[in-house]
Amino acid sequence: MKKAIVIGASSGLGNEVARLLLEQGWTLGVAARRVEALELLRELAPERVQTQAIDVTSDDATAALDELIAKVGGMDLLFYAAGIGKQNMELESDFELNTVTTNGLGFTRMIGAAYRYMATHGGGHIAAISSIAGTKGLGAAPSYSATKAFQATYLQALEQQAYMRKLNIRFTDLRPGFVATPLLGDNPKYPMLLETKKVAREMVKAINSGKHVWVIDWRWRITTALWRRIPKCIWRRLKIK
Repeated sequence: MKKAIVIGASSGLGNEVARLLLEQGWTLGVAARRVEALELLRELAPERVQTQAIDVTSDDATAALDELIAKVGGMDLLFYAAGIGKQNMELESDFELNTVTTNGLGFTRMIGAAYRYMATHGGGHIAAISSIAGTKGLGAAPSYSATKAFQATYLQALEQQAYMRKLNIRFTDLRPGFVATPLLGDNPKYPMLLETKKVAREMVKAINSGKHVWVIDWRWRITTALWRRIPKCIWRRLKIK
């Protein structure tokens, strides 16, 4: 039976993807900062769901991940959905630093731990949510945009390293646009806002089909392709929120 660990499963895309994996017959280990928020998932299939409190910014997060893997009996897939982000036009210091800590250090800590586990246990699949925000530096969300670019580059580097080391580890970098999850709050003004369940289905499909990088959905694939072609002298003058 296939075994997956979902980090950031208490709400939003992590929660929806966990539900879809359960429907497909996976055995799950689900993690979030608040373990009580995971109980609804466990109630869906008590015999196939294990829970664990994991704060990715904590030094003991990798030990907690090891404990969860042991509970599940292995890890064929890591689905990583933990992260924070919002617009920060005032460049509020605490939020910028917390974003780097969570999306940068926390991401590196957990993805690295999963990679090392798979390197010594016959391989596996690491799928993580980065964002279209990492395509270019977005002035409305500086630390979020920068950390998402970091995540995408880190996954790309690990994929190359796995190939160099002849490790059977696959990667899927999932890049959604704006999704109606708690991360965005109650602001309805985001352009081309995506529905959570639809995005989760596309993510699981991308994982199952072995995509390396997948931008969700077609409108954002076109948008980000155009963004990459905009010269820096023009990009710095654009007002994108």
